This record gives sequence, C-alpha cells and structure tokens, in this order.
Amino acid sequence: MSSRASLTQAGLNLIQQALTIYDSDLNLAVCNARFAEMFDLPEHLTRPGATFEETIRHLVTRGEYGPIGDIEAAIRDRVTTARAFEPHYMERTRANGRTISVEGAPLAQGGWVTVYTDITDVRAQEQLLRTRSELLSEEVLTRSEELAATNRRLASANAALEEARRELVEIEARTRTTAEMVPAHIARVGADRRYTFSNNRLPDVMPGRPSSILGLHIADTLGTQAYDRVRPHLEAALDGRASTFEFTDETSSRRIRASFTPDPLEPGAYILSQDVTEETQTRAALQQTRRREMAAQLTSGMAHDFSNLLTIILGMQSKLARLTDDPEAQRLIAATLQAARRGGDLLGRIADITDQRRWQPRALRLSGLLDDLHTLAAPVLPAGIALEIEDHTTGLLMLDPGQMQDALLNLVLNARDAVAPAGIICIAAREIQETWLELTVSDTGPGFSPRALTEGLAPFFTTKGDAGTGLGLAMVYDMTKLAGGSVRLENPGTGARVTLRLPLRRGGVLPASGLVLLVEDSPDLREPVREMLTAMGHAVVEAASVAEARALAEGLPDVALVLSDVDLEGEQPGTDLVGLLPGLPVVLMTSLPAGHPLHRRAAALAPVLAKPFGPTALSRALQAAAPRMVLQ
Repeated sequence: MSSRASLTQAGLNLIQQALTIYDSDLNLAVCNARFAEMFDLPEHLTRPGATFEETIRHLVTRGEYGPIGDIEAAIRDRVTTARAFEPHYMERTRANGRTISVEGAPLAQGGWVTVYTDITDVRAQEQLLRTRSELLSEEVLTRSEELAATNRRLASANAALEEARRELVEIEARTRTTAEMVPAHIARVGADRRYTFSNNRLPDVMPGRPSSILGLHIADTLGTQAYDRVRPHLEAALDGRASTFEFTDETSSRRIRASFTPDPLEPGAYILSQDVTEETQTRAALQQTRRREMAAQLTSGMAHDFSNLLTIILGMQSKLARLTDDPEAQRLIAATLQAARRGGDLLGRIADITDQRRWQPRALRLSGLLDDLHTLAAPVLPAGIALEIEDHTTGLLMLDPGQMQDALLNLVLNARDAVAPAGIICIAAREIQETWLELTVSDTGPGFSPRALTEGLAPFFTTKGDAGTGLGLAMVYDMTKLAGGSVRLENPGTGARVTLRLPLRRGGVLPASGLVLLVEDSPDLREPVREMLTAMGHAVVEAASVAEARALAEGLPDVALVLSDVDLEGEQPGTDLVGLLPGLPVVLMTSLPAGHPLHRRAAALAPVLAKPFGPTALSRALQAAAPRMVLQ
C-alpha cells in the first residue's frame, strides 16, 4: 500500500460515520474502521474483495433487519436494489434499537459510496421536544444549538469524505489503467504466497495460465516446473533480497525474465514478468554471428598460408610421381596426395563455418523441403536403411532452405554411418506453442557415446577416426545458432536423436491462385516460362510489348504480378512497366550481362532474373517481389 493510500485510510478511520465503497461488481473496494464497529462485522467482510451479497447475508441471518420469513428473497431484493446504482437516503431502526441513516451515491466509474450515521441521539432529542416542549424550552434551545453545531460538523465531514472518495476513485482507476497497459505481468504476493494484486496479463506472458488469480497460491497458478524455478527467488524477496533472472517455461516453451522486489511496507513481494523469447532468439543469433566473425578473422590468414602449402605439396608430389616407377614410392606418393586433398577438403569445411554466411529465410512449405531432402538422401543410403519423414507443420514457414537442407542431410549421413548396414532413420517436424519449430533426426543405431553426448557439437570432434573431419555436427550447430535456435543430442532409449529447435516464424497465408502477366516478345521463350508458372499453380496471361501489357493489366483486376523481359518489341523497354503499373509488383528478366546499362537500370527498379533460369530461381524471384505469390 502506498504512503498516500495509507494516509487516506488513516483519515477515513478517524471519521465517526461508517463509510463503504463498492465497485461495479458489488465487491468491496474500501471501508473504514467505523463500518466494522457499527455492524460488528467479522474481519473477512471488511477486506477489499468481500462481496456485497456476503455482507447482506451475514446481517440478515444475524437478525440485523429483524425477523424475516424468506431470508434468500430478502437477500436477493437488497442485491437487486444495490445493482441499480441509484442515489438513496433512508433511516431505519436496527435490531439493537439504534437508529441509523443510510445515504448512498453512485460513482462515475461504476459502483457507489455509502455513508452510515448513527442518529439515535438526534431522534431522542426530537422525541423529547415533542413531549416536553413546554417544560424544556431552555434545554431545547441548548440542544438545538448543539444539533446545529453537529450538523455543521457533519456537513464538513461529508464534504471531506466526498473529496476523499473522488481522489480514491481517480487514483485507483489511473493505477489500474496504467498497470493493464504495461506489456508485462505485474503482481504482488503476500507472505502466504497468494496473489493480492495482478494486472491480469499473466496469460500474455505465460500462455495457458489463468488471468484472474487474486487469492490463488502462486504454485497452483504457475505449475510445478515454473514454481520450482522461481521459488528460491521468491523466498529471497520475502526475506528482503531483490533479484532478476530468466528461465524457460516448459509448458509454453517461452523464455521468461522475472524480477522479484520485496514489499517495504508489509510482508510480501512484487513480481514483474516479461516474455523475452524473441529477444533471446535474436541475442543467440547475434552472438553466433559475432563468434563466426571472430573465427573468420583468426583463421583466414592461417588458412591462406595452409592452402598455399597444400598447393606446393600437391605440385611436388605430382612431379615426384612422374619421376619414379618404384611401386613403394608410388604408394607413398598416392597416400601423400590423398592426405593433401583431404586437407583441402578440411579447409573448405572450415571456410563454410567461418565465412560471412547469414541466415536468409524465405517463405516455404517445410513439406517441399523435406521431399527434396528425401530425393537427395535416398540414393546414398544402403538398401537396408529406410528413411522416414513425418511433417506435422502447417502453412508457410520462414526458413533458409539451403542451410536447412545442408544441416539435415549432414545428420542423415551421420545416422547412416551409425545404423549401417540396416536400420531406420526418421526425420520429424512439429510446431511447439506457436514459438518453436522442432526438427528431430533419430535412428535405430547404438546411440551416442557418453563422450559424444557432451562433446559432439565441438568442432573437430569425431568418432570416425581418420575417415571423419569432425565438422558435420559443428556445422549443424552453427546453422541452428545463426537462426536463433538450439541443438540437443540425446539417446532416447533406442538409437540416437538430434533435436533442432528454431524460432517459428510464419510466412503468411497463400492465396488459392495468382494471375501472372507474362511479358515476352519471343513465343519460343514464353512457352517454357509459362509452363513453369502454371506448374507452380499460377494462372498466366501473356503480352509481347509494354503497351499490350499495360492494356491487359488495366483491364484485368485480378493480376497479381508482372514478369517481364527487359528488351521488348516496340520503343519502350520492359523497365517502363515499373512506373506505368505502380500498384503491381514487377520482376524483370534479362540475358544482358550485369555490367550492361540496361541491366543496371533494371536492378535499380525491381528484382532481376538472369536468363537462363529454372523453376527454383523463378520461384525465388517471385517471392522477392511478392511473398504471398509463391506456391511451394
């Protein structure tokens, strides 16, 4: 409770009238000590959150309103009247003989404020005036003066109460609005570890949790795994020590940053929780990029010198092979050449890891990538090894197809060596909590050795002896880290399993079809391009010049993209279509060299597709211009 709120409560407790404020749901927002004393209420009915119905039920069953035949009907009538939120004033005699006045007024924000005044003495004075007026004129005058003074004090107190009520309502509304606007979960738990405040944003940070958590125990709200992670920090906060930490919520697969701050006024702790999943993914990708840049700087010079040495060795050994016919010498020369070539291959693998590659995602269907992978891997697998693929993903995903395919093929080849001559390799893909794309490559081989489980991702670690470079899993690790993901090696019980987790990024929703305006003045060239477009699922309309293309585009409202050659019949080049059709994405085709002025102008205006090209290059060019057009 803030110092201002404490000061307000202390002031309310000094007022002789009983005061209550209920919110629009008929839950108690605030009351003073006089309210509990006047009606002799138990403590739980004077705490914020106590319902109006509970309080009425307590008073009715205790006989506050005298003998009542139908208790439930009486309770319903009073609750119904309260929900009307209309101004009211009434006086009633309680069961104990005391008379009180009840004055209520609705609040602009919902709910109402009520003031209860004990007027027993006032009524006694009025009765005395009526029965003994002729004998007590002097006493009446005195009592009247006292009553007038009391009324003035009461009026002053009521004005102060009204101002306090207004400020309380404004403060509460402003605080609640501010807390609910913060993109994080703000909460407080008491010494009993139950929530006493929440801005109702917990499901936004940790999906699957309830939004209304007041009164709930934090362990029941978060679940066993998450509570075990935060419990040491919560206990430290309750002991007066603040902390900030991060943990992974297994239920939602989100990365959470939490801050626990001790309550300086009473036992309890304030909690601030944020979802930092995307921040963590981006940070991991950036760290991996920096590591690779440092590795490239350290190894580039050494690799250059080593490459020169290998070139000299290969040249001298080849010359030596021509100078001698000795079989033993020829065997040694061949072994030396093989070792040198292997060193060259090793340099190439090192370059793959330390070059300036970037994770370059584009929208694609994972099923298409896995089908292509099956086509590539099947020919190199022995007849006794089966490759199974399970794809449980939906829609378009943002992935780098080249790096993904390299990494998965690497894992399949490693699994092949482990299960040979016979066994099963399975690639499975699934989505986790709209946060991660999980890919697993498992096999029925002997599994990872204990050392491989701990060191398998390190560069140059291999269990294949001289036959392996030890860079396969390191390249997989590098690719995954570039994407902001993680790699896990494990033995699930039968065989080995490698799990890749990549950030799940959606690539949009594909339309049922897309009409492409193909502009090419050569019929022989239009035909193969048209066949590639229709194979992708696009409808195609054709033109041979800029004027014809413009007329078609303006007459056909369904055109989604223009694919045009740069050099067309007529005076206008295809590049003019970019300015003439400003509402449509344009892809330009050309066989001109990159240094040609027309090629450079085209590249400055739109994506350029160099001729000749195949379906893959065409698909990428269309995606660069309009990602929603590409069908995988």
